[in-house]
Amino acid sequence: MLLRARRARWAAHLDRRLPWPERRAALRHWRRTRPFWAGVLLLLGGAELLLVPLSPLTVLVSLGLGGLAAIGIGIALMAAGLFLWCTPAAHHYVSVNALILSVLSFAATNLGGFLVGMGLGIAGGAMGFGWRPAPPDAADDGTDGERRPGRAGARGAAGKALAVALPLALLTALGGPAERAGAADPVRTAGVPAPAHPPTVTTTKFAPQGFTLAGVTDVPTADGPLKAMVLHMKAASLSDYRLTTRDGGPELRLASDALELTGDVTLYLTKFSGCLQGVVCLTFTPDTLPVPPVVPPFVYMTRVSAEQALVTSDLIVADGLRLQARPA
Repeated sequence: MLLRARRARWAAHLDRRLPWPERRAALRHWRRTRPFWAGVLLLLGGAELLLVPLSPLTVLVSLGLGGLAAIGIGIALMAAGLFLWCTPAAHHYVSVNALILSVLSFAATNLGGFLVGMGLGIAGGAMGFGWRPAPPDAADDGTDGERRPGRAGARGAAGKALAVALPLALLTALGGPAERAGAADPVRTAGVPAPAHPPTVTTTKFAPQGFTLAGVTDVPTADGPLKAMVLHMKAASLSDYRLTTRDGGPELRLASDALELTGDVTLYLTKFSGCLQGVVCLTFTPDTLPVPPVVPPFVYMTRVSAEQALVTSDLIVADGLRLQARPA
């Protein structure tokens, strides 16, 4: 009560000192009937993501079409901020989408605008999700829309707790931290070395489940160890799978209409390229790893091309398997 009284006195003091009290009162009423500050944070986060690829910085962490992805996500976040202002009733739906875009910006753009734009987007999305409209009398009494104690206050506290837990749960759903390369992930080759020249693998769509980048390790080959990226996943689905050997001997081609990998799936790749969600095209090598250690579970890649040193899986099911050999 004391804090509310102080706020009311401060608001009355400003009304006497500052010009246009009627206009400021109308603006204050408008601001207190919608998630205003959440919209401000989303607008600032989207603007920061837009400005980073357009800035005169000499070094940008751009992956593929990172600049275009930054522009798209930045515009989407700014649009979400305007939606929070104009349609506060849809704040739950808008905030969840803003949270997802903010987290994805870390992988698709310049580290989420060097973490600034991503942080502003996550904070704005969380505030927008936890916002609740104040009672009509509270929006005009100079108390900044505080709720009265009781059942409504309990619901407000639950909404605030959910707003804090939602971004944490979203980040946790993306997976845990990456394992140290080579230490906790021994190569399971059963004593058989991998080919010195990894075969080339192409697929029109690669849809992993629980995809985690575990780092870089050395894969034993007939010509010595080969540095490869280690990718863990629970399962993976590949469409129009094609594998072509590149070891200098007779060329072998393995084709399958659909390939399903299930169980403890591990891929050892020396190169990996594809288009995220069919839009943002990326290329990764052991020396230029992607910055996020995990990939969201709803992400897939199209037009994938990779150099596959080794693959291990508990179960591999192929549909329409074909093998073709050509002389060198």
